[in-house]
This record gives sequence, C-alpha cells and structure tokens, in this order.
Amino acid sequence: MHLRHGATHDVLACWFGVDRSTITRAVGEVRPLLAERGCTVSPGVRLRTLAEVVDHLGSAGRTGIIDGTEIRVRRPAAGRKDRDKFISGKSKQNAVKTMVLTDGDGRVLFCSPPKPGSCADITHARQSGLVKLLADGPAVEILADAGYQGLGAQTGGRVVTPPHRKFKKNAPDWYEETYERQRKAHSSRRIRVEHGIAHLKNWRALTRHLGRREHISDTVQAVAALLSHQQTADLTPAQQM
Repeated sequence: MHLRHGATHDVLACWFGVDRSTITRAVGEVRPLLAERGCTVSPGVRLRTLAEVVDHLGSAGRTGIIDGTEIRVRRPAAGRKDRDKFISGKSKQNAVKTMVLTDGDGRVLFCSPPKPGSCADITHARQSGLVKLLADGPAVEILADAGYQGLGAQTGGRVVTPPHRKFKKNAPDWYEETYERQRKAHSSRRIRVEHGIAHLKNWRALTRHLGRREHISDTVQAVAALLSHQQTADLTPAQQM
C-alpha cells in the first residue's frame, strides 16, 4: 500500500491501529527484502541480476527491449558538491534515472540501480555492464531507441537502434519514405518497453520519490519485483486455459 498508493506512514498507522514508528520500521525491513526478490518470469524462477536476464533471453531465444526512465526526487541541499548531477538535461528537473529491460511482450525483467538524472542513457548502459555481457554472452537481440546508438558496434550488432539519418538536408523523396518506414517498424517493435515503464509509473512511489535518495534503489527494485510477480500471476491462468 505504501509503494502502490503512496500512503504516508501516519495514514497506514491509523488504518492498522499501530504506532507510526511501527510502520516506519516495517517499511524499512520489508523494502530491501522485496528488492532482493528479483523479477519473476515464471512460477519459481526469478531474475536478480542483468547477467541472469541476458542468459534467460539467450536461452529462450527471445528479444529484449531497453529504455531509460526518470523519477523526480527532492532537490539536493544547497552546498552539496554533486547537486547539479541530479538535474536532468531532458526534463530540466531534479531526477534520477533507471534503465528498464523488458521482454518482447513488455514484461519487466530488470530495473537497474538509479543514476543521477544527468547521466546519459548510453553511459548508464555501459556502466551497468550491459556491453560486456552482450559482447561475451549469448546471441541476444536488444531493441533500443536513438539514445543508445553506438552500442550496436560495441556488441557485435546485438543492440539494434533506429537507422541513422544519412541526409540532413535535401533528402530525396525515396529516402524519406524508406527512412520513415524503417523508423516506424523499429518503433512498433520497441513500444512494448514504454508499456512496461507505464506500469511501473502507475505505482505512486515511482511517480515522484519524496523520501531519502539512498532508498530509491530499493524502492525501484521492490516495485519491479512486485509488478513482475503480478504480471506472471495474471499470465499463468491464461496460459493454462
């Protein structure tokens, strides 16, 4: 209830008839346990690291999709040395950024520990070890947007990004048609990760994080664990039918 609806500790204490300190202690104990749970892909099978996700996609022969998403946070205190690092170049607000990886159906498989909002998507992917895992691991196709252009050459073509625009000015009509067709085809395959991110942002805790920034990593991964469990539970009865 705290993660899903953003209910404050005072409200939860009134609902459950306990002291506020009891709720605070319970949230502090349960949140890291949920974060360590990992993302559920099938009953009894959970993925906790990026390496496990890449191996899972490779063994199943499935396509992965990555994208970055921002979570607004409180403005760091005045005088802090790294204060400007949290200002996003995209939204111009104080935020942290996490990398989300889903399968081709939009089911959440992994959420990386957050980085400051000024960190570029491609830098985040490199720092998380994705390039090395793809270059040395199984043959996996990973779809990404234009923010990850350049990773394809570093991973042997495993990261697929939209086509480069060869003509910036006075492009022939045939090229514009071809370029738009290729771009839309790639976007239609990659749109599933946007659906996965939307499901994550439905949780109030990830709409805007008002707590301490040192807890944001556990919060993101706890929500991903709960969401993936829900998605697997919803999918299993349909498969059995």
